[in-house]
Amino acid sequence: MMDRLDGAVDRELRRFGPAGDAPGMAAIVRVWPAAVGDTVCRNAWPARLARDGTLHVSAASSTWAFELGRLAGEILVQLREALGEGAPATLRFAPGPLPEPAADPARTPRTAARPTPEEVELAAALTAEIGDDELRALVARAVSASLARGRAGSPSDRDF
Repeated sequence: MMDRLDGAVDRELRRFGPAGDAPGMAAIVRVWPAAVGDTVCRNAWPARLARDGTLHVSAASSTWAFELGRLAGEILVQLREALGEGAPATLRFAPGPLPEPAADPARTPRTAARPTPEEVELAAALTAEIGDDELRALVARAVSASLARGRAGSPSDRDF
C-alpha cells in the first residue's frame, strides 16, 4: 500500500518540476492531509520545497492563500509534530494548481442492475391495471428497475 502511495506522490511531485523532487517533499505530502485537516487539504496543497526550507503551498484562491498565511504558524506546528527535523522552515501560500480530488464513491456512476425475468414479470403484474399502454410500460420498467436495484443492494434515490 505504501509503495503505491509513494509512487503516486512521486508522480504528482514531478508535475511541479525539479523543485518538486526536493528531498523531504514526499514526507511533507504524505503528512499534509493529517496535519492540516480535510477542509484545508481540499483547498491547499504543497507545491515545492525551496532550498532555503520554505514550503510553497498552492491555494485554491487568493482568499485561501491570505487566510492560510494567517494560520501559517499553527500549520508549521502541526508539520513539525509530524515531521520533526524534516519540517519546512517557513510556509508561503499563493494561488496555484491543486491535485484532482479523489473520486467520490457516492458520485461515481454506477452500472444499473439488470432486472431478472421474474422481476420483469412481477412489475408487469403490479402495473397490469394501468389503462394507458405507454404509461403502463413506463411504470413497469421503473418498477422492474427498482426491484433490481433493491436486489443488488444499490442505494435508493433517497440516499442522494
